[in-house]
Amino acid sequence: EIEDKISITDEKYKKETSYLSKERHKFAAKLDKKIEEELKPLKLELAKFKTDITKVGETRFGCDQVCFTTKINPGSGFKPLNKIASGGELSRFMLAFKVVMAGTGLATTMIFDEIDAGVGGSTAAAIGQRLSKLGESKQVLVVTHSPQVAASANHHWVISKGATKGGDAIVTQVNPLAEGTQRKEEIARMLAGSQITEEARAAADRLLDGKAA
Repeated sequence: EIEDKISITDEKYKKETSYLSKERHKFAAKLDKKIEEELKPLKLELAKFKTDITKVGETRFGCDQVCFTTKINPGSGFKPLNKIASGGELSRFMLAFKVVMAGTGLATTMIFDEIDAGVGGSTAAAIGQRLSKLGESKQVLVVTHSPQVAASANHHWVISKGATKGGDAIVTQVNPLAEGTQRKEEIARMLAGSQITEEARAAADRLLDGKAA
């Protein structure tokens, strides 16, 4: 009787894993195409993305092993994403994933901690634009040191640390910035450092107007 139950369960398992594997291959093809579309505006125009699915032994997750691979430059061949991508490239791949998958999850808020790490200039501006797009359907909170990313947000807070009046403790403060002068000054500070110049203020104006990268 037990052998019969094992046989029936085994057949059911094989049927379920076969269906799961087919669905994975079908979804992977769609995912690869959408990810590549998202990589272009993130300054990874030449990168290719492929979900590699190989058959392995029986596990509670099925009989497939899934590996995300990429070909950053033509002729380099597909290799595991986590092995060859730089920090800045990984950040952009992660953002591409989040944008593509935004409509499939239940999460209504997404938090990115320095997803722009390792990039700057026009690439940082491109990341800001994609985060802004993601913010159309989700609440997006971004911790950033990039003025290009900060300028693309709808709201801006400054996080700072300092000692209490008695000097016996360190506290973290989060203060909202008003649109206009306050926000422009902070963007200018991010651009210029401690000494804010008129050139930095002009550049901050251009960033906030969406006219500069």
